[in-house]
Amino acid sequence: MAPHPGIDTDQIKEKARKDLLDLLEGVRGKKNLVIERALAGPIGIFVRFSTLQDYGVDKVFFLENANVDASQKNVIFLTGGEDALRPFAVAEQIKKLRQSSSIEHEFSIFVVPRRTLVCDKILEDAGVLGDVSVEAFPLYFIPLEQDVLSLELTDSFGDLYLRKDPTSIFLAARALMLLQQKHGLFPRIIGKGDNAQRLMELLLRMRSEVTAEESSVSNRLGLMPSATIESLIIIDREIDFATVLLTQLTYDGLVDEMFTIKDNQAEVDVSIVGPAPGQNPSQTSLGKAPATPIQQGMKRKIQLDSSDKLYDQLRDANFAIVGSLLNKVARRLESDYESRHGAKSTSELKEFVNKLPGYQAEQQSLKIHTGLAEEIMKSTQSDIFTRILEVQQNLAAGSDPSSQHDTIEELIARDVPLPTVLRLLCLESCVSGGLRPKDLENFKTLILNAYGYQHLLTLDALEKMQLLQTRASVNVLSLPTSSSGGTPGSKTNYTYLRKVLRLIVDEVNESDPNDIAYVYSGYAPLSVRLVQCIIQKPYLLSLTKTSSAQSANGISSAAHGWQGFEDALRAVKGETFNKVQKGEEAATKARAVLAGSGGKKTVVVMFLGGITRTEIAALRFLGRGENGRRVLICTTGIVSGGRMMEAAMEKGSFAGTAGVQNVG
Repeated sequence: MAPHPGIDTDQIKEKARKDLLDLLEGVRGKKNLVIERALAGPIGIFVRFSTLQDYGVDKVFFLENANVDASQKNVIFLTGGEDALRPFAVAEQIKKLRQSSSIEHEFSIFVVPRRTLVCDKILEDAGVLGDVSVEAFPLYFIPLEQDVLSLELTDSFGDLYLRKDPTSIFLAARALMLLQQKHGLFPRIIGKGDNAQRLMELLLRMRSEVTAEESSVSNRLGLMPSATIESLIIIDREIDFATVLLTQLTYDGLVDEMFTIKDNQAEVDVSIVGPAPGQNPSQTSLGKAPATPIQQGMKRKIQLDSSDKLYDQLRDANFAIVGSLLNKVARRLESDYESRHGAKSTSELKEFVNKLPGYQAEQQSLKIHTGLAEEIMKSTQSDIFTRILEVQQNLAAGSDPSSQHDTIEELIARDVPLPTVLRLLCLESCVSGGLRPKDLENFKTLILNAYGYQHLLTLDALEKMQLLQTRASVNVLSLPTSSSGGTPGSKTNYTYLRKVLRLIVDEVNESDPNDIAYVYSGYAPLSVRLVQCIIQKPYLLSLTKTSSAQSANGISSAAHGWQGFEDALRAVKGETFNKVQKGEEAATKARAVLAGSGGKKTVVVMFLGGITRTEIAALRFLGRGENGRRVLICTTGIVSGGRMMEAAMEKGSFAGTAGVQNVG
């Protein structure tokens, strides 16, 4: 995939690499590196361990293991500064190492992404601040792909919607501000949602602060509107919880649902994908022996990014066609291998030998993805998966929610994992404006009896996040009217939006899709439909009769922002905004002349609170249909229905703690 004009994600990756290596180089001699586990994956995306060794790193320890040894005088801690528990852990390990070691160690702390007052105060109270070197490692956006930048904030969903912690909004604003300082201002900031509004306001404030600090005209030119970026679109995750709660149906999405992709890697049992090349413990001199139970439990990390050409081809496809795609690749590879028999001359044979490493790599990739697809198929063909998908699709299509309750009760009785049951109940709550009080109380009783009373806390957390509510506590069933003005909705009204934005598409061609609804086999993600409202107006206006009438009344494809979809937006939760950023007219014209014209412009789409891999596939589909634009996806992190439930799940158990046992 080609780099984006103006915003080159490879440059972002290279800068992060250089910043880290410069910090390591600043500590002379050999050193031990103690790294927070959550940072190891993101850092592994842009720097290899062998490179760290070249810069003097001897051993690497995880901060959480608290097992750093005294083998080197220099000890470096690489940790996040936003969570107060991390500086506490660093201070404790420094004090422990001082007491147990005869060496006079020199300690350095690299705080990601910024040094905070709370971090300094904790280190000061622990009595170590004066004896350590503390520096910031400004790691914000991490390029997961050429078109995806992520802050990789694993707890951002829970922080925003359960704990109401705005830290991720600030970090997102800081990351976007750095893009503006390098590439120019976003000429237009468009968005939907209360947290999106806060992010926009924070960006404007940061711009004014930077402008006040800059003294020279040449520096101020950096804060003129960009000539290569068209706009920034901010989507608050809160406006569309339902899309996340649905089971993802793209290959990438299902791999994430079943195996969890983290930092472009997934840990998979070797019995599914086979051992890594050159590491086959079951191979003997007499052939392959059956795998032992221990070997069957072994995990292998597989890389899942565009460096794997087959994965790049499969990831955004609906899983229904993945089998046929794999068959085509297998037949082509077989044909390529057979071509060696037709090599008649030495040069033809040499050409085949030169291609052999590529064939072998592709064969290994095919083996991995065939194994993954077969394992996913076992799940998708099961009775339980079919029942779950049926409930989800009926709810998304607007069927009577009460007609699905028998199936949900059956799933509870069959001891289906609790997160799966909760996803269905939360989905009903989101798309139907809540559950009837009597139904909700009944399901709460069933859940507590089946899964444990500790989940009183889980249910309470879901209510705090407004994922599970009674119908009486929300008022979203009335349709928006012109008299309602610009009052933001208190809840997203899927009943109304299903019609005006055509969220349900009956006929979907998964092999050759013409609408984003292919990613959910007939359901178009509301979040991505809203992006379409901005960058694909003519197509979206032509979807329904009412929208076509609006188009005929003078709304053109050149209309900016949300124009033409005002009624639909009033049915979506949260604030709506469309802010134009301007600079000095002469400087703006000069920048436009220097940048030239005719090139593709970039639309930056920021998902605050997380984005699913299926939504990424839908946005890529939009980008492929835009000849004059490129879509760059930014997010606080990758989210799924499972991770959403994980943020609310109570991990502890009350089993055996009560003095009185339940007597039947």
